[in-house]
Amino acid sequence: QVQLVESGGGLVQPGGSLRLSCEVPGAGFKINVMGWYRQAPGKQREFVASITSGGSTKYADFVKGRITISFDNAKDTMALQIDRLKPEDTAVYYCNADITHWGDSRTHAYWGQGTQVTVSS
Repeated sequence: QVQLVESGGGLVQPGGSLRLSCEVPGAGFKINVMGWYRQAPGKQREFVASITSGGSTKYADFVKGRITISFDNAKDTMALQIDRLKPEDTAVYYCNADITHWGDSRTHAYWGQGTQVTVSS
């Protein structure tokens, strides 16, 4: 079983910045893709950004230019830098990882517990 450990989040004023991290401790697996999703109250969970093990990135249109996703292969940790935060960025942010366990050809999706980001003055 793989557990994703999220950190960061909190209360930020509009226009401020925040950095979220997601660590994937353990061994015996390969991380294929990691990403961030968010869910605002009363809304469905939506894609924010992703990064592959090769470093290819994707961003949702609503965050392009304000968000940078990165991955530290040595630490198996993904980070999400969010700048110029807006009140509509308020949501629970979830870390996601697609992982292949050694000896298993299938990929498995894992989720973090979520971290609250609140943008308010």
